[in-house]
This record gives sequence, structure tokens and C-alpha cells, in this order.
Amino acid sequence: MNFNYNDGGRAASGRTGSTGDCVARSIAIAAELPYDEVYKRLAEGNQNQRRSKRENKVSGRRTASHGINVKRKWFVDYMAELGFRWVPTMQIGSGCKVHLDAKELPAGRIVVALSKHYAAVIDGVVNDTYDCSRGGTRCVYGYWTKA
Repeated sequence: MNFNYNDGGRAASGRTGSTGDCVARSIAIAAELPYDEVYKRLAEGNQNQRRSKRENKVSGRRTASHGINVKRKWFVDYMAELGFRWVPTMQIGSGCKVHLDAKELPAGRIVVALSKHYAAVIDGVVNDTYDCSRGGTRCVYGYWTKA
């Protein structure tokens, strides 16, 4: 699978260094939105979500730099608002059926859910800050595609 270095506009927004903002970067790339706009919206959702016993300490804090709980209703609603719909590619106990490979993913602008990572794929090309495909063997748990 081809790779294109793309930080989603993070550096252009004045941010430096590296952090765990892959969800914000991948959405900004796939939805063609400014990084700051996506980051702000995710940080607001993170701040307003209820904190559970098992949740990390990031919940309730206004940040999107240390991960986002993508299973929360506010996140699913935000993706739907952007025109994306979730397509699961793996069930519990089913094993890996779809890999991060251009032949196994649909064309267009999608956001793929990987193990502990989100990345944008545009027409079979991974757009991220590093090549996360593991040579086309990395399992895709599901993806967000334009409805």
C-alpha cells in the first residue's frame, strides 16, 4: 500500500512535536477540514463526556491530544454530522478479514480504525505521519466512509 506523509494541517496550525492526536488528524484529512476545527470539536466532546470507572484520566479534560473514546455517542454523532457512516469489518471471534491493503478497502476518502490507531486512506493511499500499514498486514477493525 502506498504511503503519503500528511499531518492533516497540524504543523500549519502552529503545533509542534508528536502526540496521540491520530483521530483528529485522520478526520481532518478525510473530511478535508482544518485541523484546528476538528481538534476543537473533539476536545469539546472529550471535555463534556461523562467519566466512567474504567476510563482514562483524559475524560473530562479539554484535549484531543491523548486519545478519543471513539465508541461514545457524541463521537458517532459528530462523524454522522460530517457525513460519515461506520462499516465494521471484524466481529468478536471472527479473526481478521480486512487488512490495510488497497485491494481490500473501498476507493474514496475513508478513516480506518486500527489497533490503537486511526488513519486516513484516500483512494488506496495511507495519509498519516508514518506508514502504519505493516506491509499490508495490519488488521482493519472497521472504517468510516462518506455516506
